[in-house]
Amino acid sequence: MTRHDIDDDLLPDSIDAQAADWFTRNRQEQTGASREAFEQWLSVPEHAKAYRAFEQLWGDLGELQQHNQPLPLPVRRKPRWRPALAVAAALVCALLATHAGSPSNVWQQQIVAQSKGTQTIVLPDGSTLTVNANTRLRIDFTSHQRQLYLDQGQFYIEAAADKERPLWVHAGDATVRVVGTGFDVRRGTEHVVVTVAHGQVAFALDGKTPTLLGAQQQASLDLASGAVQQQVLDAAQVADWRSGHLSFRNRELASLVDELNLYRLRPVLLANAKLGRFKVSGNLDVNDPDALINALPALIPVKTVALADGRIRIEDR
Repeated sequence: MTRHDIDDDLLPDSIDAQAADWFTRNRQEQTGASREAFEQWLSVPEHAKAYRAFEQLWGDLGELQQHNQPLPLPVRRKPRWRPALAVAAALVCALLATHAGSPSNVWQQQIVAQSKGTQTIVLPDGSTLTVNANTRLRIDFTSHQRQLYLDQGQFYIEAAADKERPLWVHAGDATVRVVGTGFDVRRGTEHVVVTVAHGQVAFALDGKTPTLLGAQQQASLDLASGAVQQQVLDAAQVADWRSGHLSFRNRELASLVDELNLYRLRPVLLANAKLGRFKVSGNLDVNDPDALINALPALIPVKTVALADGRIRIEDR
């Protein structure tokens, strides 16, 4: 991870970063000198306040798997967590690995999927990962952490349970935290969508309170507004792209286009934001996305215009 991957308020001179750093050191064996240095650092009231806040946040994240309701995790005490602490918690596994010395069993891989089809990979921890078309994914596993970075596209994972190494998925500013469960993540240009097959995940936008999702629950994050919408799906709809066909009912056109673009070399464009609010029901063959595009004028009052570069623009009729 480079300096540019971390916000300025998480650099070493940040009190929040120092709190996260000491927290991870204290989880390792300490020498007397290290303990004395920590006590000296903690004697500063502002440092002590930051350390207590980080302990609270880490404790709350650890409790996520204990809950059953798909509701936002409540903040137990004021003041509210600072965004820097929330991000620091997402990075704490990496910090732990850093202070433990050179970790064993390092396993890294970058996946760039083809324009069509899926691929399935068994990861070193026993997790099974299925990657959709046009997906870019980076995998970073060590003996202390499991991190997936979704740059574009979609995957479904049956995550092996490992309480000592929760799995973190990063999709831009959105994060997903799990211990062991089956879930789907899609990152498009407009939305990040998380869908749970079984178990539970915590889904959050950077600096926001995490939301718990259980079996057959889906959360869709609008990247422009930061709004999150939740819904319950039929079991057959969870990661149904793996079968090659998607079924949808009363789906907003903007969301549908965002997913449909995963299967085209050139994107489909909406002429205006109003079009994106049309509701559509139907089916999508992932190997023939243009069939759905051609059918749209019969379903909703729009027309499609083929552009010279291969893109398609949806306009008012």
